[in-house]
Amino acid sequence: METVQSIKQRFEIIGNDPKLNRAIEKAIQVAPTDISVLVVGESGVGKESIPKIIHTLSHRKHGKYIAVNCGAIPEGTIDSELFGHEKGSFTGATGTREGYFEVADGGTIFLDEVGELPLTTQVRLLRVLENGEFIKVGSSQVQKTNVRIVAATNVNLFDAIEKGKFREDLYYRLSTVDITLPPLRDRKDDIHLLFRKFAADFAQKYKMPPIKLDENAVQLLQKFRWSGNIRQLRNVAEQISVLETNRDITAATLQSYLPSEASNLPSVIKDKKSKNDFSTEREILYKVLFDMKSDLNDLKKLTLELMQNGVTKVQETNSNLIKKIYGSNEDDSEIDFEEEPRTGVITAQNNEDNYQEQDDNYQFAETVEEEEILKLEQREIEMIKKSLDKNKGKRKAAADELGISERTLYRKIKQFDL
Repeated sequence: METVQSIKQRFEIIGNDPKLNRAIEKAIQVAPTDISVLVVGESGVGKESIPKIIHTLSHRKHGKYIAVNCGAIPEGTIDSELFGHEKGSFTGATGTREGYFEVADGGTIFLDEVGELPLTTQVRLLRVLENGEFIKVGSSQVQKTNVRIVAATNVNLFDAIEKGKFREDLYYRLSTVDITLPPLRDRKDDIHLLFRKFAADFAQKYKMPPIKLDENAVQLLQKFRWSGNIRQLRNVAEQISVLETNRDITAATLQSYLPSEASNLPSVIKDKKSKNDFSTEREILYKVLFDMKSDLNDLKKLTLELMQNGVTKVQETNSNLIKKIYGSNEDDSEIDFEEEPRTGVITAQNNEDNYQEQDDNYQFAETVEEEEILKLEQREIEMIKKSLDKNKGKRKAAADELGISERTLYRKIKQFDL
């Protein structure tokens, strides 16, 4: 049986990280079987090595090995690529074509970026996994194939399942065994080893002395995040090998080839900040509106008490409320309602005047309330318009930003004729 070290030498895998060694061990163990394997890891970690190891160590090693990048094939043609098509099945189908599953019968197919497959293709793939059957595009004849499938993805398939972009039953058929490859930033001791290997390869390729890093440059190399993983490290090593005339590389020289830390941050941070700013503005606006509503309720309460109990009693029992609404005089004396035009209250002289006074008070309260409702609606319309403009008319995004359901937003749009 092959050892981890012999497999590394055979497939030119550099590194001694325990997680990397465990991934290779699992590949060696599952290779003699026909079970499906899902390789998980970030882009650029070297996922393509695992299916090659599995195929080479399996009883299918003399069969065909086909690697398919699912994300690189247009959605309209991927079914034809994988399963083939009959002549005349669609525009441009001038002849019958064999698909990868037919060509690789008895061998292994590596489906890279399997999370990018359309849902209709996922249904066809599930049938192949379950009973080895498929149908060509434009045909009604069921064909059989004996293919081992190894899939790989750099996306979280559980998130894709929750969003309805990936079938849960297909996930469990593909992931009979999971093999996870660690990102380069978690393999700090392997980074310099890989860099030296790449430097030696490029020196031989371009016929020049290999570059060497000083101690500070090595430390910088290990501290860098390497969001592009091994692919990015190889790219940097090639650039320095070609462009630098001095083959001894300092930390300052290496730094000039590394992207700034800011560029490694997700681009959504700026959008998130904008959204938080808008949320803060909305919260302040809501607070102002609620305070205005509270003042309006206090005013209505005071008006009703004036109508029921008279001016003197109200001044005695509600002095704090009166000061809150109308403010206090400079000499802190009581407010004279008979002389204060803002109250709209006239001292009752007789029953007829009292009825007129109550009617006026009701009309006054209703007018204030109507004006307040109108102001609230205007604020609401402004906020909805601002959110729709910001999200380019996308109702769902605008509703999420406003903190309401899309259905409520749609009703508001119709209500205000936006």
